[in-house]
Order: sequence, then C-alpha cells, then structure tokens
Amino acid sequence: MPVLASHRKPRTTRPHSPAVGVTTAALAGVTLLTTQSAQAAPAAPPKPTVEEVQKKVDDLYRQAGTATQQYNRAKESTDEQRREVDRLLDDVARRTDDINESRRALGSYAAAQYRAGAVGPTAALIFADSPQAYFDQTHLMDRLTDRQRSAVAEYEGKRVAAAKQRAEATRSLDSLTESQATLRTTKQTVQRKLGEARTLLARLTAEEKRRLAELERRREAEARRKAEARAKVEAEARAEAAEAERRRQEEARQKQPAEPVQPPAEGGSGSGSTYAAKAEKALAFARAQIGKPYVWGATGPSSYDCSGLTQGAWKAAGVDLPRTTWDQVEVGTRVATADLLPGDLVFFYDDISHVGLYIGGGKMIHAPKPGANVREESIYYMPIYGSVRPA
Repeated sequence: MPVLASHRKPRTTRPHSPAVGVTTAALAGVTLLTTQSAQAAPAAPPKPTVEEVQKKVDDLYRQAGTATQQYNRAKESTDEQRREVDRLLDDVARRTDDINESRRALGSYAAAQYRAGAVGPTAALIFADSPQAYFDQTHLMDRLTDRQRSAVAEYEGKRVAAAKQRAEATRSLDSLTESQATLRTTKQTVQRKLGEARTLLARLTAEEKRRLAELERRREAEARRKAEARAKVEAEARAEAAEAERRRQEEARQKQPAEPVQPPAEGGSGSGSTYAAKAEKALAFARAQIGKPYVWGATGPSSYDCSGLTQGAWKAAGVDLPRTTWDQVEVGTRVATADLLPGDLVFFYDDISHVGLYIGGGKMIHAPKPGANVREESIYYMPIYGSVRPA
C-alpha cells in the first residue's frame, strides 16, 4: 500500500531578531527616565526681589501691629476679669465668715437645749439635710423663740447669698481662663510675624540690604515732601487767619474809637483754647519719650507700642483713652486730614492697626515698629485711615 504524503505544512522557525530586544530596552529606559523626572523635586521658587521683600516685611509688621492690638485688648480684658474674680473671692470669704458666725450662734442654741435634756429644734435644724427641709416642718417653727427664729432666717439668707457668689466667681474664673488662652494665642501670633520678618531680612545679601535702605530713604523723602507741602498750607492758613483778625480789629476801632478793642487772650478763647492747652500737655509728654524703644504691648515708662504712647500722652493731659487703636478711634470727634490740629490722633491702615500723635506741619510723634524708637515722622509715611480729636 503506497504511503500517503502528509498534508501538514512543515513548521517554519523564525530566526531571533536582535532589533526587538534593543527596542524594548530603549522603551524601558525612556519610561524609567520619564518616571524619574516626574518624581523629581519641583524647581525652587525664584528668589524674591528687594521690592517684594520690602512689601512682605511691611505687611508682616502691619500684621504684627494688628495682632498687638488684639493682644492689648485681651490683656485689658484679662486684667479686668482678674480684678473682678479677686473681688468675688474676697466677698465669698467674707460671706463664709458670716455663715460660720451664724452657725456658731445656732450651735449655742442647740447646746443649751442639749444641756436641758432634749434635742431641740435648733439641733434638728443643724442635723437636717438642708435648712429648707427643716423649714418645711412648719409645726416645729412654733416651738422656736423669736430670737432663734431670727438667727435661723439670718443663717439661711447668708447661705443662699454665699452660694450665689460662689457660682458667680466660678463663671468669672471660666471667663478669665478663656481670656488668658486668647492672650497666649495673640502673643504667639505677634512673635511669629516678627520672626518671619526678621528671617526675610536676614536672608538678604549686603547689596540687597543697601538697595532696601535706598528704597526706604526714597519712601521717607516722599513722605517728608508731602509733610512740607502740608506745613506750607498750614502756615498760609495761619497767616490768613491772623490778617483777617487784624482787619477785624481795625474795623472795630474805626467804628468805635472811644472804646478801644481789647485784643483776644493769648491762645484764643473758649473750647479751642481749652483743647490747645490739653494738647500741649499731651505733646510735651510725647516729646519726652522720643528715643525710647518700641516694644509691642508696652505702655511705658521705658518703652511703648503705638497706642500705649498715645494713651500715656493724653493721660498726662488729664484725658483717659482706651488701650487699643480700635477703641481710641471711637473717642472724641472725627476730623478730616485737612483740619488736623496738634494733639489729634491719626490712625493708619484699613485695619486701624497704628496710631500717632499729630504735632503740626504734616508730622506726628509715634512708636513706629519693632527695632525702631519713638520719633517724629511724616503722617504720609503710611496710608491714613482717619483722625480724631480726643478732647
């Protein structure tokens, strides 16, 4: 029988291609590089310019000023609450002494009844769960003498009053604890902001510090220019007022020659002269503090923050101002910048975080910021929020 030929096609063997291995390795290498690039740390941000550093430092000082006012308010509240707590605790101690005295009086009645051979109503009152529980036994009240009845009523009244005072003292202590926590938080905020500002300045090179100082000089020069312009306007206004007064007196003499016109007293008259006299005392105090360092939260006598200085200045003139800029701006009468008089308070920034004492000629005395001393400066050095006449 003939052998049939197989219809199965012979198996073809493909030779191994080295190109495939090279391509795979290349792709793996590209993938690895791509992954490494994606995981690489982002590029460091560009170093800020001197102008950006100046703006950031100014903003940090302003934020620190705002936090300082928050600290001042919290400290003022804490001090007031501590005084109130001390008063309440003293009152509780006094009432406790009164209760003990009444208790001793009741004890003497009970002892007398015990010696008489019976437990009387006074003893029953002392050993009862509460005085009120005893009072519910009205049939026993008839057995008390008037004197004993009065002593019991006095004891119960004192006990209730002392309980109320203890509860009030507890609430005040809780409030004091909250205020103290706020005080700690705001203190930390001030310190953090000032630390950030110091860090920024410390990173500057010598050349950058020189450029920053130049920017500061230009800023001060512009503020002085505006102050000088304001001083010129004020001088012209005073001259016009003096000329108008001279003419008025001249016209009065011509109309009434027989009755000489008395010149007005020096410093004017009425409320204007009263304010000027007080303002001069405030200014004298402020001038005496020039050169003392700014310290946030300080109220003198060796250092000040901005509102501590204005508060101390007007206190020397017999006017009590509140502690913070936010409260000081609400005192007295609001005045426009064009109408400022020496002694007026000038406030700065939208958040009212700084204040100075106007001295005339577009200038003020103020405690500027950490690292600076109390000094005279143009009111145009910072953006003005508004002004008040405090007295």
